[in-house]
Amino acid sequence: MQKLMLAFFMLLAMGLPCGAEEWRALFNGKDLTGWRANNDPESFKVVDGVLRVQASGKTSAHLFVVDAEKKELERFKNFELEVVARAEPDSNGGIFVHTDMSTRDAQLHLAQGYEVQLNSSAKEKRKTGSLYAIVDRDESPVDETEWFTTKVVVRDKRITIAVNGKELVDYTEPADVERPKERAGRRFAADGNGIALQAHDAKSVWYFKEIRVRRLP
Repeated sequence: MQKLMLAFFMLLAMGLPCGAEEWRALFNGKDLTGWRANNDPESFKVVDGVLRVQASGKTSAHLFVVDAEKKELERFKNFELEVVARAEPDSNGGIFVHTDMSTRDAQLHLAQGYEVQLNSSAKEKRKTGSLYAIVDRDESPVDETEWFTTKVVVRDKRITIAVNGKELVDYTEPADVERPKERAGRRFAADGNGIALQAHDAKSVWYFKEIRVRRLP
């Protein structure tokens, strides 16, 4: 009993929830091992140890976490994700969770899952930290030209979003949720789904230097 209590308090001291995995780096700072683009791979490049994201064509593109050996989409159900990023001025972007490589329109927007908004542009009114079109924020919490940390936690049908340690979104998907036809796939997947970074357009440039995840029970 004493050993179990000691292990419990050690987990608390490390900030690791009971039953959770340790943090795992998704980006190695060298290349795109463990990632795959669903289209337009030239939109994603590693430059000076940083992942540079900028759509090279007329449509959006997305970079997915994949099993490095099987080359298949890696699924995440309950997890914590931390991303350290910055942007050029007037740049739009996003992080997708519970998604896959299917698209829903000619612009190749993803059909499934939720988007955590990253946005330094004036044109797009949904600002950084929004759960896109679900819980929208009209004011950015940071200067996106400086490095900042976004933390996303997903547990079953609940998602929280924090930027630089400040929680901005706490949303639980209703059991009988209804979405507009064009957003029908905006739901949590029962068995989990993928994580992806968005290259929004050719004028938007985002940089990512740290991306890590840990699975939760």
